[in-house]
Amino acid sequence: MLVDYQNILNAIAEEVEPLTWQGRVADYIPSLARIALGQFAMCAVTLDGRHYSVGAADRRFSIQSISKLFALTLAFRQLGDGLWDRVGREPSGNPFNSLVQLEYEAGKPRNPFINAGALTVTDVLCSHSVNAHLSMLHFLRRLSGSRDLQFDQEVAASEAATGHRNAAMAHFMKSFGRIHSPVDVLLDSYFHQCAIAMSCRELATAALFLANRGILPASGEHLLTASEAKRISAVMLTCGTYDAAGDFAYRVGLPAKSGVGGGILAIVPGEMAVCVWSPGLDACGNSLAGGMALERFTTLAGNSIF
Repeated sequence: MLVDYQNILNAIAEEVEPLTWQGRVADYIPSLARIALGQFAMCAVTLDGRHYSVGAADRRFSIQSISKLFALTLAFRQLGDGLWDRVGREPSGNPFNSLVQLEYEAGKPRNPFINAGALTVTDVLCSHSVNAHLSMLHFLRRLSGSRDLQFDQEVAASEAATGHRNAAMAHFMKSFGRIHSPVDVLLDSYFHQCAIAMSCRELATAALFLANRGILPASGEHLLTASEAKRISAVMLTCGTYDAAGDFAYRVGLPAKSGVGGGILAIVPGEMAVCVWSPGLDACGNSLAGGMALERFTTLAGNSIF
C-alpha cells in the first residue's frame, strides 16, 4: 500500500504552523538576524524520483552546518577511515561552538559536525584542493542537479566579520598541530561553504546517495561504498543535531543534519531524503518547527529506522 506523502506533508504544515512563529533566528550572524519567522518548507524526494512538497520548498536559504555533511563525504572519499585519526565520531554533549573539550582532548574534535570538527574536515579538503569551497559548491551542484547554486556572499562576509570563536578554535587546534592549512585560508573556505544557498528540494535531492547505499540514483555512480554510507549515516544519527542528538533520535528516529539557517536534512535509508526549513531555532540551534515536522513525518508515515 502506497503512503500518501503529499497529504501527510499538508497535514504537517498545518499542524506546525504555530511553531514557525516561535524560537529565535541565528541573530549572532547579522545577515541571518534579518530572516523573518513564520516561514516553513518541506520536501521529500524518493529514490525513484518522486517529489512531495509543501510551503516554500524551492526557496533557497543558507545551509550553514548542513554543509558539514557534504564536506564529510568529500573528506571521507579522500582519506577513508584515516579521517578518524584527525576527528572523532562521538557525540559531544556540548554546544556546537564549545572549546571546552579541545583542551581536554589535545585539540582533536569529538566529531565532524561540531564546529571544531568541521574546521578539521575543511582542513582536509584545503589540503587536497586550492579552493576547497569551490570544490564543495561544484559537488553540491552535481548532487542536486542545480547548476546555478551560489554562495550567499553577504552571509559569508557576515560570518567572517563575527566568527571570532571559530577563528579561536582554528588557532587553538593549530597550536596542537591538528590544523595544517593557514588559518585565514581555512576560515575563508569554511565560511563560504556554510554560506551556500539551497532549497529544501535541492538538499533532499543532493542527499539521495546516502539513502541509496552511496549510489547516485539518477546516474548509478558510486560516490561511497555501502559501508561508507552506513558510517556517515550513523554519525548523522548520533551527532547531526548538536547536543540534542539523543532527543532527536528518540523523537524522530532518522539520521539527520541540521543548520542554524533553519534547515534539517534527514535520510530514510532505502527510500528517500527529506528536508525541512523554518528559521526559528530552539535552544540547541535546531529548527523548532522543523524538528516537530520530522517527528510527525516519521509518526504518520511510519518510516523511522527503528
